[in-house]
Parts: sequence; structure tokens; C-alpha cells
Amino acid sequence: MELPLWNTQGNVVGTVQVRDDVFGAPPNEALIHQVVVGQLSNTRVGTASTKTRGEVSGGGRKPRAQKGLGRARQGSIRAPHWKGGGVVFGPRPRSFRHNTPRRMRRLSLISALSDKIRDDQLVVLDSLSLETSKTAEMAGILNAIEAGPSAILVADGVDPSVLKSARNIPRLRMLPAALLNTLDLVKHRKVIMTLDAVRRAEQLWGGLSDRSAQGRASTEAEA
Repeated sequence: MELPLWNTQGNVVGTVQVRDDVFGAPPNEALIHQVVVGQLSNTRVGTASTKTRGEVSGGGRKPRAQKGLGRARQGSIRAPHWKGGGVVFGPRPRSFRHNTPRRMRRLSLISALSDKIRDDQLVVLDSLSLETSKTAEMAGILNAIEAGPSAILVADGVDPSVLKSARNIPRLRMLPAALLNTLDLVKHRKVIMTLDAVRRAEQLWGGLSDRSAQGRASTEAEA
């Protein structure tokens, strides 16, 4: 598969050949949804807690006599229906940890990347460098390539001045290719990748299915 190669002035300067198994994967919305739900679950701390009637203070004696007053029978002022009483079925500390298999995470990631290409929302830059560490200069580059209000910058191999210039731009997420994930791809509309980041992504996620097929073939041959 060939993708257009852009420069920082917003012009197409050529094309770049990329792997089909990374940037041309078929869509799989159900898998993307499952992985995103797992990632969001892992961000929950699970520390919300309420007290039951056995944990709130007070309630040692019967609030009033059982009979003779013409009022309802009450055994404790810390019953759930009393003000200041315990909570029934309230939240308790728990773990929301969701373990997603590595294969599912990989397949959802390359499916989300391929969706960005199909929607024409992925830009590959030949290089990314700045003369000075100024946010205005970085914002000018983003405007030239039409990054839009929400973008993720996968900038492997750039100098620190680029990272310093981009960190103050709102709704711009910066990540190395090794930390790219499905949730960030779904949350941001535009994906900007340097050529080094593309090659790193191919090295990380490409060819795994080929190696699996070779392993199965060797196993069958031995059998």
C-alpha cells in the first residue's frame, strides 16, 4: 500500500510504501469497542465506598418503646431508612481490572489505524524539525497539514525542541509508536506520524500473523 508523504509546509512531496498487514487491516468495530471498554475499565480506581448500618456510628439503643406510643416500631436509628443511617447496596472498594489478550490489542490497534487511512485522517510526514522551540511555529505546521482541533502526534526520532513546542497546544496528544493504543486513536480525529514512527509501527505490529502461519506450518510438517 502506498500513502502520500507530506512535508511541514502542507505539500505532498512523494509517496511511501507501507505494510498492508498494519495499515490495510479490515475493519472490526466490535473488537475496537471491546478493547476500548477494557482500557477505560483499567483507568477506574475503584475506591468509592459507603458505610453499611454496621459501620455507621450510633444506634446502640432502641430509639423508642415497642408499644404504647402509636408510632411505627423502630429498632435502631442507623437503619437504612433513617437519616444518617447505613446505605444499602452502596458502592464498595473493588477492582475493575480487565485483562485483554495481547493479540486482541494488536488487532484492534491496526484496525483503528487502517480506519484512519480509509477516512483520510492519517498524515505521514517526511520529517519534523523546528529551528526554535516555539509553540507558534508548531501550531503553524499543524495548520498547514490541516490537523484540526483534535490530533495525535506519533513522532519517533524527533528532537526535543519539537516536543517542547507541542506540549502547550490544547487537544494535541504526543506519543511514541511503542505507546500507541486503540483508545487514543478513537479519541482523536487526526493521526500525524513521522516516517520513523511508521517504520517503528511496522516493526512492532507487522508480520506477526506471518510468523504464526509459519509456526503452524512447521508444526504440521513435524507431525
